[in-house]
Formats: sequence, C-alpha cells, structure tokens
Amino acid sequence: MAEKLQVDANIALEGLLFDGMTIAAGGFGLCGIPETLIYAVLESGVRDLTLVSNNAGVDDFGLGILLAEKRVRKMISSYVGENKEFERQFLAGELEVEFNPQGTLAERMRAGGAGIPAFYTRTGVGTMIAEGKEVRRFGDSDYVMETGIVADLALVKAWKADPYGNLVYRKSARNFNPMVATCGQVTVAEAEILVPAGSLDPDSIHTPAVFVQRFIRATSNEKRIERRTIRAEAA
Repeated sequence: MAEKLQVDANIALEGLLFDGMTIAAGGFGLCGIPETLIYAVLESGVRDLTLVSNNAGVDDFGLGILLAEKRVRKMISSYVGENKEFERQFLAGELEVEFNPQGTLAERMRAGGAGIPAFYTRTGVGTMIAEGKEVRRFGDSDYVMETGIVADLALVKAWKADPYGNLVYRKSARNFNPMVATCGQVTVAEAEILVPAGSLDPDSIHTPAVFVQRFIRATSNEKRIERRTIRAEAA
C-alpha cells in the first residue's frame, strides 16, 4: 500500500494542481472546511480555477482567500451570501457562477462519485435553474435533468483519520464532505486527529479509505463563527 500520510499540505498537493482545474471542497459556511489545504492551494499560485462548494467562505477565510487573489474563474455553489468580494466579482462580470439548489449540488457530487452521469429531479422545474436543461415527464410531474460532478481534485476536512485514510467527521462538520470525498479523481484529506490502525469502529467510518489517496494532519483548525448572534444583556 502506498504511503498516504503526507508531511504537510504542500507535499500532499504536489503534482496535483494545474491552471484551469476543477476543485471540489467540503464545508458548509465556515464549518468543516479544509483550511490547511486551501492555504496550500493559494500558495501554489494555481489560477483560473473552477470551485465546487456549497459556498465561498468569507472575504478573508476559507475559499474566500482564493477569490480575493483572483484565482477563481467559476463557482459552482448553492449559497452566495456572506462574501462581499464574491458579490463584487459576480456583478462586475469577473466571476462565472453556476447556482444549484443545495440538495441538487449534494446529489450531483454523490452521483459523480458513484459513476452516475445524470439524474432527474423535480427541484428547479419551472425556474431559471431549469433553463437550457432537459426536462422530462414522469407520471404526472416534470423533472429536470442534472449532471453528476467529477472534479480533478477533492479536498475534505475530517475529525479523525487512521493510517489507511479512513475518515470520521464530527457532527455538523460532516456536511458536504462525504459527497466531496467521492467525486474527485484524486481526494486529499486533512484531519484534526490521527489515530492508530484499528481504533476506529468500522460502523463509525464515514469515508472509507478507498476514496482517499493522500491525507495530512491539519495545522489550521480555526473554528470561526460565521455570524455571531447574542442577546443583549439584561438591564
């Protein structure tokens, strides 16, 4: 078995990055994002990227740091708030955006990872989402065809990883990560905790090692609160 555990993020991504590539990244908001690997992508200088992710982080964190440096040509996402630079680039015609309903985006990545080229869904029928796409009628309802997504590279953030690359995510940080992990031609993971072989309950493994080609111990585990909302102190 080839050694999957890499010394750091730069080495883990060595030979995998090129201009114009498509990268799928896990995370929801700022939760469960592979920030160590994202920083390494930024440092590599790669550009003209197509990013597949629920959202684009915020202006100075997550995928937002790639947007800020004009490294992104296209975003395939389902939520476009919380990032002023994203908005500015889109409205200025500097960034192409392919908007997907959230469940559709998740299923597109799951389908791509399962070798399913396309599927039909009722979500988006009769809206701008369906424009230019095939619509077929099954029973009494119309369905729009969506294509599976296969990325050149998938980046995910796990809570625990064993030496083989089996991954466990923690609570809501699981989000899109399991689907992202399957849809990459190559998947690189970062994990907060590395555990010995045999210490993970097989029934608790969310992403089996067969989907992971390389992984690292994460060195950036900042858990930001995207929007802090608190009650005013009582008088």
